[in-house]
Amino acid sequence: MEIISNSMFPTFFSIFSVIYIIGYFGIFRNWSQKIRPEASSCLISLFHGSPAVILAISALRSQPVWGFAAPNSSAENGVLEFSIAYFTMDLIHYLIFTPQDYLFIAHHVATLFVFISCRCVTLHGAFSVMVLLVFAEITSFCQNIWTLAGLRKDDSELARRVYWVLSPPFYALYTVMRVVAGPLFFAMMSASLMKREARDVMPIWISISWIVVVGTAIMVSWLWIWNNWMEYFRARKVSKEKKEG
Repeated sequence: MEIISNSMFPTFFSIFSVIYIIGYFGIFRNWSQKIRPEASSCLISLFHGSPAVILAISALRSQPVWGFAAPNSSAENGVLEFSIAYFTMDLIHYLIFTPQDYLFIAHHVATLFVFISCRCVTLHGAFSVMVLLVFAEITSFCQNIWTLAGLRKDDSELARRVYWVLSPPFYALYTVMRVVAGPLFFAMMSASLMKREARDVMPIWISISWIVVVGTAIMVSWLWIWNNWMEYFRARKVSKEKKEG
């Protein structure tokens, strides 16, 4: 009951809802109906990603005890509620506009499970979630600009140029965070969550669930960035052949 009464979730959720509505009915009102929902989703992601990185780093710096099984600080709980509100709003977006997008829906449900269980059940382990949140969201700004440009690249020369210019640095940063740094931290996190000090404060089924969720997300990220790199190099090859021809 104390968690509910002190929660900032309703406030954060209201903010993301308003931002989504402003995007859908205001900023992107002249965009086609086909891409307006995704553009509005990108807008709320812009208001979540970079702020979440800053808030998570600030929470980590203010945390007196670093450890995979350390108790959550009030700052870390605030970041968790901020992210829970965002993912809830974005999940509603997918359920309404693209209910057939099972991969993203599953991703959001799994992510919410980790955040909510950390905030409301274990009350420990936020250190791991904060670090993973930084790795995941540090690419958010580039990814959302890249996605918005991609939505309009077929009917806007400026959008097309932004999309292709932004692709290499975005892919490179994503690769470093999701293919290198993320898995290294995941290995340390997994080992720590299986130790006795973690089992003393966190149910073993939650620890195993976190490992499965994060491990699966990393593997999906590998496939996603690999496919995007391949598409980029194929497009460059085709463009080069056209110029030479």
